[in-house]
Amino acid sequence: MNSRTLWSPSPEWLAQANLTHYLHWLEKESGGEIAANYQEAWEWSAQQPASFWESLVKYFDLRWNYNTVIQGKMPHTRWFEGALLNYAEEVFRRADDRFPAIIFQAEHLPAREMSWNELRQEVAALREYLQNLGVQAGDRVVGYLPNIPQATVALLATLSLGAVWSCCSPDFGASSVLERFVQIEPKVLIAVNGYPYGGKRFDRRTDVHNLQAQLSTLNGTVMIAYLDEFVVNLPNCTIWTEIMQNQNAPLSFTPVPFAHPIWVLYSSGTTGLPKAITHSHGGMLLEHLKYLHFHNDVHPGERFFWYTTTGWMMWNFVQAALLSRATIVLYDGSPGYPDLNVLWKIAAELQINHFGTSAAYILSCMKAGVAPSSFGLQHLRSIGVTGSPLPPEGFSWVYENVKSDLWLCSISGGTDVCTAFVGGNPLWPVYVGEIQCRTLGCAMESWDEAGNPLIDQVGEMVITQPMPCMPVKFWNDLDFRKYTASYFDTYPGVWRHGDWLQITPHHSLIILGRSDATLNRQGIRIGTSEIYRSVEKLPEILDSLIVNIEKEDGSSVMPLFVVLMEGAMLDEALQKKIAQTLRTDFSPRHVPDLVIVVAEIPYTLSGKKMELPVKKILMGKSIEQSVNKDAMRNPLALENFKQITI
Repeated sequence: MNSRTLWSPSPEWLAQANLTHYLHWLEKESGGEIAANYQEAWEWSAQQPASFWESLVKYFDLRWNYNTVIQGKMPHTRWFEGALLNYAEEVFRRADDRFPAIIFQAEHLPAREMSWNELRQEVAALREYLQNLGVQAGDRVVGYLPNIPQATVALLATLSLGAVWSCCSPDFGASSVLERFVQIEPKVLIAVNGYPYGGKRFDRRTDVHNLQAQLSTLNGTVMIAYLDEFVVNLPNCTIWTEIMQNQNAPLSFTPVPFAHPIWVLYSSGTTGLPKAITHSHGGMLLEHLKYLHFHNDVHPGERFFWYTTTGWMMWNFVQAALLSRATIVLYDGSPGYPDLNVLWKIAAELQINHFGTSAAYILSCMKAGVAPSSFGLQHLRSIGVTGSPLPPEGFSWVYENVKSDLWLCSISGGTDVCTAFVGGNPLWPVYVGEIQCRTLGCAMESWDEAGNPLIDQVGEMVITQPMPCMPVKFWNDLDFRKYTASYFDTYPGVWRHGDWLQITPHHSLIILGRSDATLNRQGIRIGTSEIYRSVEKLPEILDSLIVNIEKEDGSSVMPLFVVLMEGAMLDEALQKKIAQTLRTDFSPRHVPDLVIVVAEIPYTLSGKKMELPVKKILMGKSIEQSVNKDAMRNPLALENFKQITI
């Protein structure tokens, strides 16, 4: 492989990197057994996970008393039993009053700063209110919120009590939100009356009222009057500003065990209801301290931004930058309104040091001819990219059009672990089209079907050793059946992540897309079952199937195949109806790029739609290469797709 170097760290950069400091500390702690060399340290961390994760407890001065570091094997690994801690407490323990805690800007609002003192007061006020509603450790508090400071306050207040947080973005339709929240039986709902996007205002009062009616476990609802034009007139609500009038509430923290649930994130819902993925206080704390310090190299007072909604795990990841004594920058609105320059302007005006976005956004800017360098980005020192693989031309565009002296961190992980398995390494070069490294503590390999490790060949991404950021459970999955089926059904005892992976001879990585049928739409995973549930309720649609085809240039196309009811026609009116239904039920990202009529949808013998074989056929593979016809209920159905060109 002939890899072109786009960036290399300078001697000054290397000397100042957090990772350099840790590696020298580790070399000293180990008596010289572990050299201050990243590859050697990674191999040690992958082979000796107990020693590595315990080293972080000492390095980050976590004041825990525990019995053992690791007990049991995946998926039943237990970590640091006996330790008591609280993620929110560690955030405030690292507060640095020299810098703002938050800088917030929205489509309709100018930038404003929130001090650490303001953050403390608001978290304390909301904490006391939740306590008065009877919220205790283990209870669930849910948000229907955009990326605003109140969402950060709600998260930290919830965690301070040992309660469990979960959030959906208000661009999710009410049915999609209900599918998620009803599973975890929340005690309190915190919501906005509406939100702005793309120059428009969207009223969410009816959706909130419906959630109130259908979430029978609610003890209370808090409403944030985010948009002035939508009067908050819902029954049984407390207004946010009333709660914040309490200026004297004390801020304290409930200590919880390492494995105590911190939040619930959701899978895309490919095979039914979205899985309620539950992470732990201790696992998230250790992983986020590790990643933000070592692999994102965030320093005190730096400004950390990632364009995200609260429905994506990157929102949780952004909050973790507070653990680095950084200022988090929040933006609520469309990344393309009034045009694609908006985020780059914000990066310049707010002096952002670490700018995060999706690969799809980078490619959109590239195709639109955006010139970010024209805004003067002298404070910017890293760009993070995730959501989907960034193609080589995307790498080159960043260095040619954003900044030549810039650390580009292409990263990949996901909702499953609320972090990145692979990502930035401030000590190594950036090669075009490649992710720099496997992160410390992540024993990742690329395997063939028989479980043999591969180098410089494409295989399944697997993790062979446990990590504390792996979920502690799926909610309501008491026998671990869904959990085991999601990650451990292919290679028993080994985590299979569902990505195609190539590890290069110089230890960088190339991810070639999903190896399962989950749709990756503009960096957001979408479950096919969500689309089927929405589309197939239309009287004109008998059946449907959807795939997302990734192309070599980094773009993608998402066709929806439909079988029509007798007498129905796929005219312009029906196409608009399909699009509007998906947009209303879920989000604009659920709307397909094109709709194609087919005679029949292919099914397995057990009645499952065959998305992956269809995707393979559309990408040029033969039917024989794509599927075992003996496992099909209707093998002739695939003939339809052989004739289609996308």
